[in-house]
Amino acid sequence: MFGAELAIPSRQLLYYSTTTITTRWSNPILSPHPSSVFTGISSPLQIGLCRAAAAGKVIEEDVSKQKKTNAFEIESLTSWLLEQQRVGNLDAELTIVINSISLACKQIASLLQTANISKLTGSQGTINIQGENQAKLDVIANEVFCNCLRSTGLTGIIASEEEEAPIAVEETYSGNYTVVFDPIDGSSNIDTSLTTGSIFGIYDSSNNKLGVAESEQEPEESNSTPATLQQRKLDEKKQKTIVSVCQPGRNLLAAGYCMYSSSVVFVLSLGKGVFSFTLDPMYGEFILTQKNIQIPKSGNIYSFNESNYELWDDKLKKYIDDLKVSPAATPSGAKRYSARYIGCLVGEIHRTLLYGGIYGNPSNIKSKKGNLRLLYECAPMSYLVEQAGGKGSNGYQRILDIVPEEVHQRVPIFIGSPEEVAKLEKYLA
Repeated sequence: MFGAELAIPSRQLLYYSTTTITTRWSNPILSPHPSSVFTGISSPLQIGLCRAAAAGKVIEEDVSKQKKTNAFEIESLTSWLLEQQRVGNLDAELTIVINSISLACKQIASLLQTANISKLTGSQGTINIQGENQAKLDVIANEVFCNCLRSTGLTGIIASEEEEAPIAVEETYSGNYTVVFDPIDGSSNIDTSLTTGSIFGIYDSSNNKLGVAESEQEPEESNSTPATLQQRKLDEKKQKTIVSVCQPGRNLLAAGYCMYSSSVVFVLSLGKGVFSFTLDPMYGEFILTQKNIQIPKSGNIYSFNESNYELWDDKLKKYIDDLKVSPAATPSGAKRYSARYIGCLVGEIHRTLLYGGIYGNPSNIKSKKGNLRLLYECAPMSYLVEQAGGKGSNGYQRILDIVPEEVHQRVPIFIGSPEEVAKLEKYLA
């Protein structure tokens, strides 16, 4: 009789034995026991069904645990860019260009970490186009950026703060993108291992319509020598290159920075919010750590180099003086401000994005046009801050609306929480 009850199809026997093993190992309470499991069950088939139901419950529990585990999955910069490409926020070519920039930042981060060991600190003994002493890593980082961008085959024009003029990349001149960058911001901090950074902005090379039309160009003279014609062609090419670079910040397709500090942080915007990625040294990948960063509407931190106080405009002095007044001496509701100054624009902006406040680098008697470069520093940073809900201004005009007149043009900048920048503009009006 008992043998007859066991005469069930082989497929059911296989399933029966499988569920028995699964149940025994995954849920000891439901495992078969000679003294209790078979109580009240009349046939092996019923036993199999009971065990199958128990196994199903275990599988559901495993899926639930798996869902909880997935909440801790990491997302790399590469996978994030591919997802942005899939939803149409950028194309495949721009993905490659941004990835090449992130690779350059990883290399620079590695160089900075071993700068003291590798004897890469100190001055290079050269002066850049800005009239500033170049640190050794200024020169090396510039080469790293240029090489990574050239390797993409998609970058047509490269403009660096360390170069006299923009570079038209011959082998990839048909590339669609113009990339502007400051390879190492705050290079004076290198020798003391303090915060430094890299800043970049990406434009469409065909976006700018400020160039000279071909019909308006001077015709070639019939008696011109081959050398003269070649020089003229080179001059025209250089002019087109400069025109492609001198775009207002509102034309930016993407912008970002990499901060080299206790962590290596890569902050990026594609025009749809600001995202932060932190370099995981174990994997060698930038991992998404903050989504849609929003700058506080106001803040109590101001960051100005007050050693230049006596060189500033009286209106700006009045603004700074009022920030220092004790709340006890002001109308109720006034807040106390704290002063912070890192000496690195990347570090200043990163803190301001997270905590709010205002950063200022104004013009003064010695630097009447300001100190920071519009193309390489002010425009990319203003783009990022605006994407986070903040504001960037020269005190009278939105930074992103300023059309560069030259590639190394300097401008004053006040950037940060919208309410704080608006407050300063009232003082300067």
